[in-house]
Amino acid sequence: MSVKPIPDEYPRVTPYISVDGASAAIDFYVSVLGATERMRAPAPGGRIGHAEIQLGNSVVMLADEFPEMGFRGPKTLGGTPVNLYVYVEDVDAVFAKALAQGAKELEAVKNQFYGDRSGMFEDPFGHRWSVATHVEDVPPDEMQKRIREAMESMPGGG
Repeated sequence: MSVKPIPDEYPRVTPYISVDGASAAIDFYVSVLGATERMRAPAPGGRIGHAEIQLGNSVVMLADEFPEMGFRGPKTLGGTPVNLYVYVEDVDAVFAKALAQGAKELEAVKNQFYGDRSGMFEDPFGHRWSVATHVEDVPPDEMQKRIREAMESMPGGG
């Protein structure tokens, strides 16, 4: 019997996030993002040692903080450089639900030059999520024009 080096049920890149309050985070991601909980493994002290949620064809692994192993979440570290980008059916509804459940708005939902309607929030656990609904297919030549215009309008651009 042969074992596949990359299992079929996992995408090639799978984010693994550390959360202070993993159980509550799973509930938030299920409620707000429509995630499905795939599995949860308890650890001593009531912590979650490993869990997996599914968002469409993507998997996000997560666990409670384990500072003794150098595994710390964004609140402990004072922020995060990572932003998770998730496509949803109705970005406005998902964004409103996230805010109603304790997320902090970082960027309001708006139509973007690249064809998505998106916004960014920080969840109650310190992770940043951009949620988007694709609203326009932008042809490559138009995309190049829009990118140039967007870069020129940035501070220091042009």
